[in-house]
Amino acid sequence: MVLTRVREDIRTVFAKDPAARTTLEVILCYPGLHAIWMHRVSHFFWTHRFRLLGRFISHVNRFFTGIEIHPGASLGRRFFIDHGMGVVIGETAEVGNDVLMYMGVVLGGTALEKVKRHPTIGNNVIIGSGASVLGPIAIGDGAKIGAGSVVVRPVPAGATVVGVPGRIAGRQCPPSSIDLGHGDMPDPMLRVVSRLLDRQNRLEGRIRDLELVTPGGPEGKARRESLALEEKVREALREVIDPEVGIDVIDLGLVKEILVKDNDVEVDMVLTTKGCPLVTYLTDQVRRRVEGIPGVGAVDVRILDEPWDWSRFVRQNDMLVQL
Repeated sequence: MVLTRVREDIRTVFAKDPAARTTLEVILCYPGLHAIWMHRVSHFFWTHRFRLLGRFISHVNRFFTGIEIHPGASLGRRFFIDHGMGVVIGETAEVGNDVLMYMGVVLGGTALEKVKRHPTIGNNVIIGSGASVLGPIAIGDGAKIGAGSVVVRPVPAGATVVGVPGRIAGRQCPPSSIDLGHGDMPDPMLRVVSRLLDRQNRLEGRIRDLELVTPGGPEGKARRESLALEEKVREALREVIDPEVGIDVIDLGLVKEILVKDNDVEVDMVLTTKGCPLVTYLTDQVRRRVEGIPGVGAVDVRILDEPWDWSRFVRQNDMLVQL
């Protein structure tokens, strides 16, 4: 029985780590495997009420492997800890079969009472580096926990969780095979921000439409002409794509304001900082697009240090103080 489980553990390493080359290398050089083997010994003594001996073996296990598994934790079959340094698995944690766990993962508790206070991990779950799963919550079969995520709520089967706190961001159906494409995990916050920017752009478009139907007269005509040119500039800038995100500068919200005066155009842009590595590229592309519009005179592209014109904000507050 023991020999069968050992062979199964070694096969699991070959199945889940392409760096594994030989059986001897796996036996001698995989601390995650050593930690699981030593845990089985400590767990045996713990369940047979030799608690101190179980804890001592667990302590020795941590010293040699850098992986801390409480002897009371329950681990399933074909469980593999890749690299492993810094992994902590609490006393009442339960880990299912075919689970893959990377370095720095914490299965922690959130209560001081002697009750079930650690997570229950389902089968075929993947937990990325540095993730923390806290409390007596259940992680469904086939779920994926992104690297660095902090999960404090139950996760349904097949879901993908990323972020702090962890948010469900992917499909909720069990995958057919292990998917190690951690870099392809979706970003739920980017999705929310994109929707907000889209809503803002639609609201700004409605305001421009209302301005275009203002009453006639010389001032109204000049204003409509300026708005028409501004709209042409805005549409032209939709062809300028931010290479970091793959979204045009208008939908991304980088263009704060477009000012038109006597066919001269000023474009105010918002970047994280003037030292942004893409600032030269983006300003050059914006200037080229605007200069290519018929009827446009001089073009000035300004980069604001903040998401608003700070100097204008200060001037407005100074005026309010004087009043």
